[in-house]
Amino acid sequence: MSVWPEVSTAKAENRHEIKLAGAAISKRISEGGLDKTVFQLSNLNLLNISDTCLISIPDDIKRLVNLQSLLLFGNKLEVFNENITSLTKLKVLDLSRNQIKSVPDSLNNMKELTSINFSFNAIENIPKIGDLPNLISVDVSNNKLSAFPDVENANLPHLADLNLKGNAIEDLPSFVARNLPSLKNFDIGDNRLKTIPGEVATMSKLKELNLKGNKLSDKRLMKLVDQCRTKQVLDYIREHCPKVDQTQSTAGKGKGKKGKKQEEQTTEDNVCDLCHSMKILHVEDDILQVKIIDSEVGPVRPYILCCIITHLNFTEALFKKFIQLQTKLHDTVCDKRNVATIATHDLNKIAPGDLVYTAKAPSQLTLTPLSRVRPCTGEQLFHQLTAEAEALRKEKKRNVFSGIHKYLYLLEGKPKYPCVEDASGKVISFPPITNSEDTKMSYESKSMLVEVTSHASLASCKTVMNKLLQECLLLGIGDDAPDSGYHTLTVQQVKIVDPEGNLKSVYPSRTDCVYEDTPSVKVYRMPKK
Repeated sequence: MSVWPEVSTAKAENRHEIKLAGAAISKRISEGGLDKTVFQLSNLNLLNISDTCLISIPDDIKRLVNLQSLLLFGNKLEVFNENITSLTKLKVLDLSRNQIKSVPDSLNNMKELTSINFSFNAIENIPKIGDLPNLISVDVSNNKLSAFPDVENANLPHLADLNLKGNAIEDLPSFVARNLPSLKNFDIGDNRLKTIPGEVATMSKLKELNLKGNKLSDKRLMKLVDQCRTKQVLDYIREHCPKVDQTQSTAGKGKGKKGKKQEEQTTEDNVCDLCHSMKILHVEDDILQVKIIDSEVGPVRPYILCCIITHLNFTEALFKKFIQLQTKLHDTVCDKRNVATIATHDLNKIAPGDLVYTAKAPSQLTLTPLSRVRPCTGEQLFHQLTAEAEALRKEKKRNVFSGIHKYLYLLEGKPKYPCVEDASGKVISFPPITNSEDTKMSYESKSMLVEVTSHASLASCKTVMNKLLQECLLLGIGDDAPDSGYHTLTVQQVKIVDPEGNLKSVYPSRTDCVYEDTPSVKVYRMPKK
């Protein structure tokens, strides 16, 4: 079999990344198998073979000794090749959307792992977890786990995100509280839990807890889980759910309800003159909301959060810095749009009414892309950008994408493209590629709709949005006096609802925009009028 052009180019240019994804690659694999010479590229740091018909990973994977990111999502893999666990430098491992049934014990050998994604497989059990000191994120959602992963004696000092949604777990062990000290986002919704141990309420860093979809025997708790935020749920668990380990310290209950309520009650008069101040306005009935059509967008890009920044006060220079900020965040916290994508819109250019987040066939999605004068379909835009990218590569004589061209692989082979429509049915956003010229921001814009979407998790959207708002505040885009020492930013909450109007999320919630590591930033949450 001849060497694939992507592989020969990577070898000739000593590239450290290679992506083999989508329908064209899948066709090659089905006709002649994967080009195994890719495993001779021992200098590779990132290997992405995704959304293909690949059914197995060759043992030669062990030869990629310098690999740091291995992305094998959306294939037909049935076996977790244990040779993967010999890659001791690996930090990111994504085997999501395959048909894997088990994970080897040797996973514990991968001490450098920071992110594991095994979601949407057929995994029935996870090996006992030992010492994984760098692990930050684990996603084993939508599998066939019947028992909670054994982390009783694990060393997971930095694990912040744990997603076990959509399994068949029947028991939540009490040791999660003491063995997962850094857990911030914990999703164990849509399982078979009946009781919740009181120890869960002692998890001091927990910001988001999802228990929805479990058949909890405590009917009041089940109602709270469906209708209230994490804080109220944890308060109830603390007061009404018995601890399994009665010797567990009760420290951390903190102040009484009355004291906490008094601390939280703030008005505009409290805004501090000696700090950067973010003011969050409570959502009102006349504020636009976003209706998400899960049945359409769920398989493509299921997560979205929005908010509105008001009282903008750009100068031309400040607006240029704001655009540079978005680019920087796309490359850093968004992981080059692999994790999430940011879009910003001039609110006054959006038709009045609610928005709809859905997905359409490429030929049915029509918008006028940023910096273009004519509307086109998603299909046409994809082909145009692909042709531009190819011409650019020939001109530069190197196999490198730039600008939005480098994100095309995120859509390659997808039967539908995600989009946001306004109340008139016009598409204003086409993540992760572009948004519409019709709602383009300028230095004259006074109110801005911010949209963050992700195929990874809602927690990813929150992380990106929190960082964006913090950076916007520190940049000073909402100041009446831009040259003053401290900045202000006014943020309006926006709801995400299902087609029937039931609340799915609201941003920023009380657990969002918590900047404990930045004491100069104070967040003030305005009470409902």
